[in-house]
Amino acid sequence: MTFTPSHLAGAFEITLAPSGDHRGYFMRTWCRDAFAAHGLIHKWVQANESLSNEPGTVRGLHFQRPPHAETKLVQCVAGSVLDVMVDLRVGSPTFGQHHAAEISGDNHKCLYIPKGFAHGFCVITAPAIIRYMVDHPYSPQAEDGLLWNDPALGIPWPVSAAQVITSGKDATWHRLAELAPVLL
Repeated sequence: MTFTPSHLAGAFEITLAPSGDHRGYFMRTWCRDAFAAHGLIHKWVQANESLSNEPGTVRGLHFQRPPHAETKLVQCVAGSVLDVMVDLRVGSPTFGQHHAAEISGDNHKCLYIPKGFAHGFCVITAPAIIRYMVDHPYSPQAEDGLLWNDPALGIPWPVSAAQVITSGKDATWHRLAELAPVLL
Protein backbone atom coordinates (compact mmCIF):
# COMPACT_ATOMS: atom_id res chain seq x y z
CA MET A 1 0.00 0.00 0.00
CA THR A 2 1.17 3.48 -0.86
CA PHE A 3 -0.20 6.37 1.21
CA THR A 4 -0.22 9.78 -0.49
CA PRO A 5 -1.33 12.67 1.74
CA SER A 6 -3.84 15.10 0.28
CA HIS A 7 -3.42 18.85 0.70
CA LEU A 8 -6.40 18.48 3.08
CA ALA A 9 -4.94 17.60 6.49
CA GLY A 10 -5.66 14.02 7.53
CA ALA A 11 -6.98 12.92 4.11
CA PHE A 12 -5.10 10.38 1.97
CA GLU A 13 -5.15 8.69 -1.41
CA ILE A 14 -4.14 5.09 -0.90
CA THR A 15 -2.94 2.93 -3.79
CA LEU A 16 -3.36 -0.76 -3.12
CA ALA A 17 -0.82 -3.28 -4.38
CA PRO A 18 -2.36 -6.31 -6.06
CA SER A 19 -0.15 -9.36 -6.41
CA GLY A 20 -1.25 -11.45 -9.35
CA ASP A 21 -0.62 -14.24 -11.75
CA HIS A 22 -2.56 -16.00 -14.53
CA ARG A 23 -5.45 -16.68 -12.10
CA GLY A 24 -6.04 -13.04 -11.12
CA TYR A 25 -4.80 -11.15 -8.08
CA PHE A 26 -4.90 -10.86 -4.30
CA MET A 27 -4.52 -7.61 -2.35
CA ARG A 28 -5.02 -6.17 1.08
CA THR A 29 -7.63 -3.41 1.13
CA TRP A 30 -6.98 -2.45 4.76
CA CYS A 31 -4.19 -3.26 7.18
CA ARG A 32 -4.24 -2.04 10.78
CA ASP A 33 -0.43 -1.81 11.00
CA ALA A 34 0.02 0.05 7.68
CA PHE A 35 -2.71 2.53 8.59
CA ALA A 36 -1.33 2.98 12.12
CA ALA A 37 2.11 3.78 10.65
CA HIS A 38 0.45 6.83 9.04
CA GLY A 39 -1.50 7.78 12.17
CA LEU A 40 -4.73 6.39 10.72
CA ILE A 41 -6.12 4.24 13.48
CA HIS A 42 -9.82 3.44 13.31
CA LYS A 43 -12.15 0.73 14.37
CA TRP A 44 -14.46 0.19 11.42
CA VAL A 45 -18.02 -0.55 12.56
CA GLN A 46 -19.95 -0.70 9.30
CA ALA A 47 -19.27 -1.58 5.66
CA ASN A 48 -21.45 -0.19 2.86
CA GLU A 49 -21.78 -0.75 -0.87
CA SER A 50 -23.49 1.24 -3.60
CA LEU A 51 -24.21 0.33 -7.21
CA SER A 52 -24.73 3.02 -9.85
CA ASN A 53 -25.89 1.83 -13.25
CA GLU A 54 -25.49 4.99 -15.34
CA PRO A 55 -22.53 7.23 -16.21
CA GLY A 56 -23.20 10.74 -14.90
CA THR A 57 -24.78 9.52 -11.67
CA VAL A 58 -23.80 11.81 -8.79
CA ARG A 59 -24.17 10.70 -5.20
CA GLY A 60 -23.38 13.24 -2.51
CA LEU A 61 -21.98 15.34 -1.12
CA HIS A 62 -22.95 13.62 2.17
CA PHE A 63 -21.74 13.76 5.74
CA GLN A 64 -22.99 13.10 9.25
CA ARG A 65 -22.98 15.76 11.91
CA PRO A 66 -21.28 15.17 15.26
CA PRO A 67 -21.48 13.23 17.45
CA HIS A 68 -22.18 10.81 14.58
CA ALA A 69 -19.45 12.09 12.24
CA GLU A 70 -17.74 9.36 10.21
CA THR A 71 -14.29 8.60 8.95
CA LYS A 72 -14.56 6.70 5.65
CA LEU A 73 -12.31 4.41 3.63
CA VAL A 74 -13.75 4.45 0.08
CA GLN A 75 -12.89 2.02 -2.72
CA CYS A 76 -14.31 1.55 -6.22
CA VAL A 77 -14.32 -2.16 -7.06
CA ALA A 78 -15.97 -1.94 -10.50
CA GLY A 79 -16.28 0.85 -13.02
CA SER A 80 -14.74 4.25 -12.31
CA VAL A 81 -15.79 7.38 -10.46
CA LEU A 82 -14.52 10.83 -9.70
CA ASP A 83 -14.53 10.65 -5.91
CA VAL A 84 -14.62 13.96 -4.03
CA MET A 85 -14.19 15.07 -0.44
CA VAL A 86 -14.75 18.61 0.88
CA ASP A 87 -13.26 19.89 4.13
CA LEU A 88 -16.05 21.25 6.36
CA ARG A 89 -14.06 21.44 9.61
CA VAL A 90 -14.59 24.81 11.28
CA GLY A 91 -11.24 26.53 11.73
CA SER A 92 -9.44 24.30 9.23
CA PRO A 93 -7.03 26.20 6.95
CA THR A 94 -8.50 24.20 4.04
CA PHE A 95 -12.17 24.77 4.96
CA GLY A 96 -14.32 24.63 1.80
CA GLN A 97 -11.56 23.12 -0.31
CA HIS A 98 -11.93 19.80 -2.06
CA HIS A 99 -9.79 16.87 -3.12
CA ALA A 100 -10.93 14.90 -6.17
CA ALA A 101 -9.45 11.68 -7.52
CA GLU A 102 -10.48 9.09 -10.06
CA ILE A 103 -10.80 5.75 -8.34
CA SER A 104 -11.66 2.58 -10.20
CA GLY A 105 -11.68 -1.17 -10.18
CA ASP A 106 -8.56 -0.95 -12.37
CA ASN A 107 -6.38 1.62 -10.59
CA HIS A 108 -6.87 0.15 -7.08
CA LYS A 109 -6.98 3.55 -5.37
CA CYS A 110 -8.88 4.29 -2.19
CA LEU A 111 -9.63 7.51 -0.36
CA TYR A 112 -9.30 7.92 3.39
CA ILE A 113 -11.77 10.64 4.39
CA PRO A 114 -11.58 12.02 7.95
CA LYS A 115 -14.47 13.15 10.11
CA GLY A 116 -15.72 16.61 9.18
CA PHE A 117 -15.63 16.07 5.42
CA ALA A 118 -18.48 15.84 2.93
CA HIS A 119 -18.10 13.00 0.42
CA GLY A 120 -19.57 12.20 -2.96
CA PHE A 121 -18.77 10.84 -6.39
CA CYS A 122 -19.72 10.98 -10.05
CA VAL A 123 -19.82 7.81 -12.15
CA ILE A 124 -17.48 7.94 -15.13
CA THR A 125 -17.92 4.34 -16.32
CA ALA A 126 -20.77 2.10 -15.25
CA PRO A 127 -21.76 -0.02 -13.63
CA ALA A 128 -19.81 1.42 -10.71
CA ILE A 129 -19.64 -0.35 -7.38
CA ILE A 130 -18.34 1.61 -4.40
CA ARG A 131 -17.49 -0.04 -1.09
CA TYR A 132 -16.64 1.91 2.00
CA MET A 133 -16.02 1.31 5.64
CA VAL A 134 -17.02 3.78 8.33
CA ASP A 135 -16.06 4.17 11.97
CA HIS A 136 -19.53 5.21 13.14
CA PRO A 137 -22.90 3.65 12.32
CA TYR A 138 -25.25 5.60 10.08
CA SER A 139 -27.61 7.88 12.03
CA PRO A 140 -30.50 9.29 9.94
CA GLN A 141 -31.00 12.24 12.31
CA ALA A 142 -27.35 13.30 11.78
CA GLU A 143 -27.47 13.16 7.96
CA ASP A 144 -26.59 16.36 6.12
CA GLY A 145 -25.21 17.36 2.77
CA LEU A 146 -23.56 19.94 0.59
CA LEU A 147 -24.86 20.78 -2.89
CA TRP A 148 -22.71 18.83 -5.33
CA ASN A 149 -22.50 21.63 -7.92
CA ASP A 150 -22.10 24.66 -5.64
CA PRO A 151 -19.88 27.00 -7.72
CA ALA A 152 -18.05 28.05 -4.53
CA LEU A 153 -16.51 24.56 -4.37
CA GLY A 154 -15.01 24.61 -7.88
CA ILE A 155 -15.23 20.83 -8.25
CA PRO A 156 -14.29 19.71 -11.81
CA TRP A 157 -17.14 17.23 -12.30
CA PRO A 158 -16.71 15.13 -15.47
CA VAL A 159 -20.26 15.84 -16.65
CA SER A 160 -22.40 18.93 -17.10
CA ALA A 161 -25.30 19.69 -14.77
CA ALA A 162 -27.68 18.81 -17.64
CA GLN A 163 -26.18 15.30 -17.86
CA VAL A 164 -26.26 14.52 -14.12
CA ILE A 165 -28.48 11.82 -12.69
CA THR A 166 -29.04 12.43 -8.99
CA SER A 167 -31.64 12.09 -6.25
CA GLY A 168 -34.05 14.84 -5.29
CA LYS A 169 -32.32 15.10 -1.92
CA ASP A 170 -28.84 15.43 -3.45
CA ALA A 171 -30.13 18.15 -5.80
CA THR A 172 -31.29 20.31 -2.90
CA TRP A 173 -28.57 20.13 -0.23
CA HIS A 174 -27.04 23.34 1.18
CA ARG A 175 -24.58 25.62 -0.55
CA LEU A 176 -21.34 26.06 1.38
CA ALA A 177 -22.28 29.66 2.31
CA GLU A 178 -25.58 28.42 3.82
CA LEU A 179 -24.17 25.44 5.70
CA ALA A 180 -24.33 25.47 9.49
CA PRO A 181 -20.83 25.03 11.00
CA VAL A 182 -19.54 21.49 11.49
CA LEU A 183 -18.02 21.46 14.96
CA LEU A 184 -16.01 18.35 15.78
